[in-house]
Amino acid sequence: MFADLGPGKTAALVGLGITNQAVAAYLVGLGVQVTGYDQKTPEALGDAAKSLEELGVDLVLGPESFKSDLTGFDYIFVTPGIRPDIPMIAQGVRAGAIVTSEIDLLLQKAPGFVVGITGSSGKTTTTSLIGHIFRKAERRVLVGGNIGEPLIKALPEMTLETYLVLELSSFQLMTVRKSPNLAVITNITPNHLDYHPTMAEYIEAKSKIFANQTESGVLVANADDPIVFELARKAPGQVILFSRQQALDEGACLKDGQVVWVHQGQAEPVLTLAEIPLRGQHNWENVLAAAAVARASGIEASTIREAVREFKPIEHRLEFVREIDGTKYYNDSIATSPARAVAGLRSFEEPVILIAGGYDKKIPFDDFAKELPGRVKHLLLLGDTAPAIAKLVDQLPDGPGYTLTNSLQEAVEKARSLSEPGDVVLLSPACASFDMFPNYRERGRIFKEIVNNL
Repeated sequence: MFADLGPGKTAALVGLGITNQAVAAYLVGLGVQVTGYDQKTPEALGDAAKSLEELGVDLVLGPESFKSDLTGFDYIFVTPGIRPDIPMIAQGVRAGAIVTSEIDLLLQKAPGFVVGITGSSGKTTTTSLIGHIFRKAERRVLVGGNIGEPLIKALPEMTLETYLVLELSSFQLMTVRKSPNLAVITNITPNHLDYHPTMAEYIEAKSKIFANQTESGVLVANADDPIVFELARKAPGQVILFSRQQALDEGACLKDGQVVWVHQGQAEPVLTLAEIPLRGQHNWENVLAAAAVARASGIEASTIREAVREFKPIEHRLEFVREIDGTKYYNDSIATSPARAVAGLRSFEEPVILIAGGYDKKIPFDDFAKELPGRVKHLLLLGDTAPAIAKLVDQLPDGPGYTLTNSLQEAVEKARSLSEPGDVVLLSPACASFDMFPNYRERGRIFKEIVNNL
C-alpha cells in the first residue's frame, strides 16, 4: 500500500503528539508534502511546533483545526487516541484519502520478523519480557509500539535480521491492515469504553492483531480467557495456547510448581514459579505467554529461565516504593481498569489499604467492589469515580470502611495514619488518571514522591 510513498504525495497528520511527530520526520525524508493538524495552539505545542516547521511541515493549529477540509490528501495519519472516523477524517476518506497510522506503516514496511502483543492488561510486562528474552538469545531486537519511542524512526536501519516486539493498543490496531508474524493476546476485559462505543468494537480492534495473518502466522492466546479462546478459533494460522489454570497437550502451562513447555505431548520444564521475580498470579500468565513466544521462536528453555530470573519489575506495575514503620508502599498506577486493580489486589496476602478512583472510562466497578471484602482493610477514594465506587461499597454487607479524599497527597497521608506494621498501602486506582493527572506515569511518579517525602 505504501509503495508509492514519496515525492508528489501528500499526507495529513491528525494529532501532533510524539507518534505523529516521528511520522512527519519520516515522511518528509521521503519527499512527501506534510500538513499537521492539532487542537493545541502553537504556544502549547512549544518546541514540537518549531521542529515541525523547520522540517517544512505546514501547521494548522488551534481549537478550530479539527474542522479543516482534508480534501486532496493521499494519506491521513491518525495519532493513537483520536478516532479514525471523526467528521473531518471521514470527509477526507470520501475524497479518496487512505486513513492509516504509524503502526500500520511500520507493520507494512518492517523487513524482519514482527511479534505483536495486545490485551487489556499485562501487555507491557509481556512485551518487555519477550524483548528481554530475545536479547538474551542474542537476537537483534527493537521493543516499542505503545511503549518507548516510535519505531518508525528506526525503520531505515532495520534489516531482515531485526526482530520487532510491539505492544499494540486497541487504538493502534483500529487502523492496521497487516498483522504481526506472531501475535499474542494476553486477555480481554472491559476497557477504554469511553473511546470504543461498544465492547464489540473493542474486541474487534483487538482481533486485528491476527486477523490479517496468513497460514504461516502464529497466534499465542490465553486459553483461560473465554473471549480470547473464542477469538483464537478464527485465527488463519497456527494457534499456540498458554494456561495458568489447566494442563495443555500443546503450549505453555503450569505443572508441579513449574512453567513447562509442552510439545507433542512432552513437557519440558522452563523454570519454577519461585524463580519468577514478579508479584501476582497474573504475572505467571505473562511469563507463560513470553515463554510460549520464545520457545515457538526457537529459543532454548535455559535461556528463557535465565532471562526471566533477571527481569526487573517495570515502573508503575506493583512497584515497591518504600517501607515505613513496618508498612510497605506499592505503586500500581498502571491499573487503569477495574480488572487490573483486582489483579493487583490478589497479589497480596497482607491487609491492604487501597487508594483508588480517578477518570471515568465508563467501565462497571461491580466486580472490583466484590473483591474488596476480606482483602482491603480501608479504602481511600479520590477523583471523578469516587462517589460511584463508594455507592457500590455501601451496598456490600461486609464492605470495608472508606474515606473520600480530595487529593493524592491527602490519600497517602490518611493511609499512613491508618496503617500498622504488616500492612500494605497500595495505589491501584482501577481508573485512568485524566481527571487529575496527564497520564498514569505522572500519577505514579507523584505517588512515589509523596511516599518518599513522608
